[in-house]
Amino acid sequence: MALALCCCFLTSLSYAADKGSAENDKDTLVIAWPTNVGQLNPHLYNPNQMFAQVMVYDALVRYNGKDVEPALAESWTISPDGKTYTFNLKKDIQFSDGSAFNSSAVAMNFAAIMANAERHGWIALVSMIDNWKTPDENTFVLNLKHPYSITLFELSLPRPFRILAPSGFIDGEVNTSKGIKQPIGTGAWVLSESKLGEYDIFVRNEHYWGKKSSYPQLKVLVLPDANSRVVALETDQVDLLIGEGNFTVENFVRLSKDPQYQANKSEPRSTNMIALNSARNATKDLPVRQAIMHAVNKEALVKYILLNQEEIAHQFYNPTLKYSQIGLVPFTYDVKKANDLLDADGWKKNGVYREKNSLPLELDLHYIGTDPKHKAIAEAIQADLMQVGIKLNLRAEESTIFYSLQANGNFDLIFNKTWGPPFEPGSFTASMRKPSHADYQAQIGLKEKPEIDRTISALIISTDEQDIAKKYKYVLTTLHNEAIYLPFSYELDLALFKKGRINNFQFGEMTTEFMFNEMDLNK
Repeated sequence: MALALCCCFLTSLSYAADKGSAENDKDTLVIAWPTNVGQLNPHLYNPNQMFAQVMVYDALVRYNGKDVEPALAESWTISPDGKTYTFNLKKDIQFSDGSAFNSSAVAMNFAAIMANAERHGWIALVSMIDNWKTPDENTFVLNLKHPYSITLFELSLPRPFRILAPSGFIDGEVNTSKGIKQPIGTGAWVLSESKLGEYDIFVRNEHYWGKKSSYPQLKVLVLPDANSRVVALETDQVDLLIGEGNFTVENFVRLSKDPQYQANKSEPRSTNMIALNSARNATKDLPVRQAIMHAVNKEALVKYILLNQEEIAHQFYNPTLKYSQIGLVPFTYDVKKANDLLDADGWKKNGVYREKNSLPLELDLHYIGTDPKHKAIAEAIQADLMQVGIKLNLRAEESTIFYSLQANGNFDLIFNKTWGPPFEPGSFTASMRKPSHADYQAQIGLKEKPEIDRTISALIISTDEQDIAKKYKYVLTTLHNEAIYLPFSYELDLALFKKGRINNFQFGEMTTEFMFNEMDLNK
C-alpha cells in the first residue's frame, strides 16, 4: 500500500534517522515549512512539495541557469530531425537503498509517467513522446512524434520526469499514480521520518553521486503560521527560512537590518499576478476586466506591501526573457479611466458599490490563507476596487482547496504566478492549453481561446525562430489586450539565517531547488 505520513515509515532501512535527534542538534540543519512534504511521489503533485521532490530525486539533466547540464545522463545526442534523444547514462550510480541505477529504471519511470499522461498533460513533452528504448543498461533513447526544442528543459523540471528506484514502486504496480512503496531516489537526501503536522526528517544519502552534504541530517519543522516560523528563527529553533511565503516581507526587511542575520535575495524569478475569469460572473465583461487593471495601484503594492523587495510587473513574463520583449503598452493606474469604463458598460453607482440590472458588481478573490503576502495584497486590492465601486470578497483558502479552484475554474479572481525559469516561457505557455491550472480556466471565455491554443500548439513544434517569436507575440499580446491577467510583481527568492550558522549559502537555479547539500553548518 502507499506510503503513510503519520508514522515513521522507513525504520527498516539502514539509513533511518535517530529518533532522538532534535532541532538543537548542531549537526542538523533545521528549516520550517507550512506543511509536511507529503509522500514524495516523484510523479504526482499536491500535497507533494516540489523542493523536497528535488531533494530526493534526480532527473536526466539539470537546469543551470542558462542551459541544461548533465545529471543522471552524462551526455546526449539529438538526431538531425530533432525527434530522437539518445542519453548516455552515468555509470555506477546507486539509488539511496543501494540498488543500481540503469536504463531499465529510467524506462520504468517513463512508463509510469505515461500511464498517467492525462494528469501530466500540462507539460507538452508528454504529448510529444512516441516511445523509448534501452539498447543497453547505460543508454536510454527517447523518440518524439515531433521536434520539440525545449525537451531538455522539460526533462529538468522538478516533476514529473524524476527517477524513482524500481524498489520504490508498489510490488506489481507500474502506475505510480496509485502510490509508491517508498521514496527512493538518487538525490542528495533521503526522507527518513515524518510525523503529520510536526516535522519531516531527511538524512544524507550516503550513495549520492554528487557533492554529499557535510552534515548528516536536515529537519523540516511544520509551522503553518508565518509569524511562528520567524519566531522559531529568532529563538534558534530554526536555522534557515527559505521559500515562497515562509515569512512576511516586513520580517525580511526587519531582520535584514539586524546584524545577527544574513538576508539573501535571488535574481527576479516568477511573475506574481491575479487571474481574472473570462467565463464567469462580471469578469466575463472586458470593460470590467480593463477597469480592474486601471484601478489597482501596483506601484503602491510594491512600495508599501512588498517594501520594494520585488520588481513591479506590467506584463505576463519578465521582458528580459526570450520572446517577451514585444512592446506591450501597460495598463496605467488611472481611477478615472476605471470609473469611465464601468459607467460606459452600464454599471451604475448605488451607494459605495455598483450594480447593473439589479445585480451587484460583486466578485470573489481567492488566496492561500497561510500566505501573509497573499493576504496583504488581497486587502490592498479590495480597497482599490472599492474606490471604483467593485465589491471584492476575500476568500482565504487551504492550499489544496486553492489549487483545486485554480484547476476547476470556480473563481472570479485568484492569485496566480508563473513558475520561473526553466518553465518560462515555453513550458508555462504550453500549459495554458490544459485545464489543470488557472490560466486555461481564466482564458476559457475568450472567443480567441481556440486560436490561442492552436498558436501555442504550433509554436512548440516549430523550428523557425522568427515564426516562434511571431506566435509568442500573438499569444502574449492577445492575453494582455483582453486583460486576463493583472501582473503586479516579478518575485525574488528570499532567505534568512543567523550569521555564523551557515556557510556557502546559495540559491538554486529554480525557485523550488534548495541547495542544502552545498551548504555547511558551523557548530
